[in-house]
Amino acid sequence: MPEYLAPGVFVEETSFRNKSIEGVGTSVAALVGPTRSGPLRGLPEVLTSYADFERIYGDAHDLAFGADGEAVLNHTAHAARAFFDNGGKQLFVARVMQGVNGLAADAAGVWPGAAMKADAGNTLRFFSRFPGRMGRYTLELRWRDSENLLRSETAASARAGALYFLEARGVSLAAKAAGPIDDAAFPVDLRAIVRLDGANLAIQDGRATIVSRADEDAPAALAANQITSLIPAQLPAGARLTRVFARPPASGALAAGTPAELRLAEVVDLAAFTGGAGWGSRKAVRGTLNAAGEVFTATPALNPGLAEAVTLPLAALAAAPGAARALFVLRSFDVDVRNGGKDGEVIRTYPGLTTAATGPTSLAAGLAVTPDRRAEALSSPVACRLAANATDDAILAALLSICAPAARDPGEASLDEPRYLIELEGGSDGDEPGAIDYAGEADETKGSTGLKALEDVEDVAIVMTPAAAGSAEDVHKAVVMEVQKHCRRMRYRIGIVDARAGQSLGELRAFAGNFDDSRLALYHPWVVIPDPTRTRRDITVPPAGFIAGVYARTDVDRGVHKAPANEIVMGALRFDQQINAFQQELLNPNGINCLRSFAGRGHRVWGGRTLSSDPEWKYVNVRRYFLYLERSIEKSTQWAVFEPNGEALWANIRSSVEDFLFAEWRNGRLLGATPKEAFFVRCDRSTMTQNDIDNGRMVCLVGVAALKPAEFVIFRIGQKTADA
Repeated sequence: MPEYLAPGVFVEETSFRNKSIEGVGTSVAALVGPTRSGPLRGLPEVLTSYADFERIYGDAHDLAFGADGEAVLNHTAHAARAFFDNGGKQLFVARVMQGVNGLAADAAGVWPGAAMKADAGNTLRFFSRFPGRMGRYTLELRWRDSENLLRSETAASARAGALYFLEARGVSLAAKAAGPIDDAAFPVDLRAIVRLDGANLAIQDGRATIVSRADEDAPAALAANQITSLIPAQLPAGARLTRVFARPPASGALAAGTPAELRLAEVVDLAAFTGGAGWGSRKAVRGTLNAAGEVFTATPALNPGLAEAVTLPLAALAAAPGAARALFVLRSFDVDVRNGGKDGEVIRTYPGLTTAATGPTSLAAGLAVTPDRRAEALSSPVACRLAANATDDAILAALLSICAPAARDPGEASLDEPRYLIELEGGSDGDEPGAIDYAGEADETKGSTGLKALEDVEDVAIVMTPAAAGSAEDVHKAVVMEVQKHCRRMRYRIGIVDARAGQSLGELRAFAGNFDDSRLALYHPWVVIPDPTRTRRDITVPPAGFIAGVYARTDVDRGVHKAPANEIVMGALRFDQQINAFQQELLNPNGINCLRSFAGRGHRVWGGRTLSSDPEWKYVNVRRYFLYLERSIEKSTQWAVFEPNGEALWANIRSSVEDFLFAEWRNGRLLGATPKEAFFVRCDRSTMTQNDIDNGRMVCLVGVAALKPAEFVIFRIGQKTADA
């Protein structure tokens, strides 16, 4: 009670109405089974489209079980597609693998069965975030600095500090400033790398070719060090100075050691200007530039297989006009993740990465082992781990070393551009999961698995395990029993059971006889659909995904009180078996719901029974409607806990439930011409004893007249005698 101690005006809020009860959702489904990718532990994420499923759990291509990689239809993915195609809106998926309860990522964040690729020194390691054969991705590095930095200019005279390529024919003795060459060797033809040194042109480190023309009939090649300096003014009129350099890129000025790639249009021998070293038949060479952009140094670290470093003054490219195609800096890059080989679909791009060992653009940050956001942890297909002592240069070298050699360094005859492709290796779908894997385990530290993971999701109302129907019969039965236990434990869920493919009528009845539960509904036969992977013309899949979608569609369009039967099965080409009326007469009494095709009416669900022998709960819609009522009342009356257990509370509860059921009756969801015929609610001294009250129990009795489906529509027609 509030206290009023000081004079004044007091405004207080109060309620003059009863607490209302809101109906809960009944169309949220859960799917448990093996997929090509995706998390194995933790709280499943809600999916609202098949695109969401593909983003997290992979595509619908076949799984590969066992050491031999036997192809098995990806029933889980096909069921997810069918669910959304048939009207489903929300789906939770719990992925399972054999031995999933004992699986966990290692200290480096790598799951057993994950594909990976690492360099020899383990400087960096790429790996698929989740185990599975799909994890054999191809990563393609696309360098962002795609502008060609090569520039060439002809100069009438040399500028101090710059490197030039000098080409002169018929150089006379007067042009020699220094060098041990014999005077009789003149005139000479000269090609050299030069730099202005005072007033003269100094040949750099013997990087020159000298040919004596003293005997025109027998030109003689001389040692490169025979001339070390030249007098510019004495060079012949046809002498040409050419400067080749790398201009500053848009990404920032060049610094000493800037990584770069030189691409050549043809194989060229420039050994005379590199000090004798060469790179063989390569047409793509990687190295570093100096700050002036005039010297390119190719190193073995950046060119696997290169025997020694090659220092090339870019001016030497003027010796082979047309041989050089482009020069790019290797600073930042994007990583495309391709599924299905080097030309497969790009399923994810990581932009703006560098070879920095630390920082936001590093591989470790861009492809984080443990992302900050949950959405990224679920959908990011690849992660990268760097060694603790890795340097920028070591990371670049390691990155290039694990690229596919044939694509990185196309052969001399190849017309292909170099591509930086990293192919992840390994990756396994494991063996076929068993019942214990579907059942899962509860683990608050590592995350729960299988059906146990769904216990933390409150909204699920429909559970299915279509992939289990393709397993051995004993495994299938055991999985259905796990679903049965799960639905009973969670109280407000119903399990959709798939018949086995191609079962005879006797086998079907025997299979159905293993279960007696109103929280299970069995459907037969399997559904034939076009193969979405285009591997085959069509495939046959279990019906659970279609049925769950029909449940959801019926709940939204009509209400959970309507039997999910006589509804069209979207996406079906036909059914695996054509069930006729006589066959269904044998199956329907056993609670086996058939899918049938009707001329002019398409493919339809033609049954709405549970697997219960109790006549009270033999219809799916009755069981699901009562689960809906129970859950709605339970969820909306939590406020009553610890309220004073007296007449006021009883009246409030009674009124809330009556209002809720009246709305249900008015919407046509209950049987009866009047509310009195449709339901009753009692919560008073007649429903509880003093012992109940003394022990804190409030008991409310609710009776509901549920609508049963018109399963057998009968018209009795007879002859009538005409009146006189």
